[in-house]
Amino acid sequence: MTIRVFDYPRFAEPLRERIRTNAEALAASAGVAIQYIAKAHVRKEAVVAEVIKARGDHPGLVHVISVMEACSSYKAWHDKRTHETFLRPTPGKCLHYYFYFIDAELGLIYLRVPTWCPFRLQFYCNGHSWLARQLMAAGIDYAMADNAFLRIGDWAQAQQLANHLSPDVLHRILDRYAEQCCPVLDVFAQTDHWSLMQVECSTDLAFHSAAIMQHLYESLSREAIVSVKAPQVMHFLGKKLTAQLAQEVESRLSTHIEGTCIKHRQGHHSVKMYDKFGRVLRIETTTNDVSFFKHHRRVEHRDGPATREQAAVRKPIYSLIDLREILTGCNRRYYCAKDLGDTKLIVENDAN
Repeated sequence: MTIRVFDYPRFAEPLRERIRTNAEALAASAGVAIQYIAKAHVRKEAVVAEVIKARGDHPGLVHVISVMEACSSYKAWHDKRTHETFLRPTPGKCLHYYFYFIDAELGLIYLRVPTWCPFRLQFYCNGHSWLARQLMAAGIDYAMADNAFLRIGDWAQAQQLANHLSPDVLHRILDRYAEQCCPVLDVFAQTDHWSLMQVECSTDLAFHSAAIMQHLYESLSREAIVSVKAPQVMHFLGKKLTAQLAQEVESRLSTHIEGTCIKHRQGHHSVKMYDKFGRVLRIETTTNDVSFFKHHRRVEHRDGPATREQAAVRKPIYSLIDLREILTGCNRRYYCAKDLGDTKLIVENDAN
């Protein structure tokens, strides 16, 4: 099918209507109403949590939220200098649908679907919810608050299960929800390509006693905010400090209702430590650009055969396997840091 460049809006508008009609049909079949949120301060997660309290946590469509947000778009453009006509990328804004599901394998997830071409989808899931279902299937007892495990009957077995979250499983689930919520793929005659936008990896230290946890965390947080400087932050991230990177390094302490958080940030990456319900000390590395990290992998070359060498992590979801090791290493370097002194030994001896 050939489409004139300046007919692009006319081509995109029917697809937008297909997305809207499909969203309304999905909501109606599940007996839910599409909720439009106009105010930026309203947290979608809080809205969905209230819905789950009322409906329960059985699998299926939980809620649909619509909101006007920024999106990728294109504009027909004619270059008078070169006499070329093409679609030029341009920032835009369109209606987005957030489809919240409770998946039988992954737990609570959402798929964000824009109503304008090129329909860049965004998917979210939490590995703790997936692990909870794995523990239940394996008959392992556990106690959970929010997304933190306060108690697990067999920690070693739980870790083995956590290590087996497969990108193949994710790919299958992602394709299924994309087909269900964004039924325009047939127009483009191609499949979805899933890449990593934001990845978080946490290491949790669970304590029997909230009193021990509180005393330890107070000591750790004071030491971390005073002692951890730019060179240490880069060490946690597995990098060497350079003058350019040093300009983007910062550490800050913030207090929320849930607890206190010490966050060390460099550009699109951070390592933070915070407490969960007075029982779990969490070290968490987050990245919004996985190519920041390097590892040994197969590298294809335009000229010559492929080689194995150290190269930037690629963005497809199949890099999750290597990222698990890389980000876990960042967490380990943080809680083993010399600058945190002997408190590190207390963590290792008293953690459950």
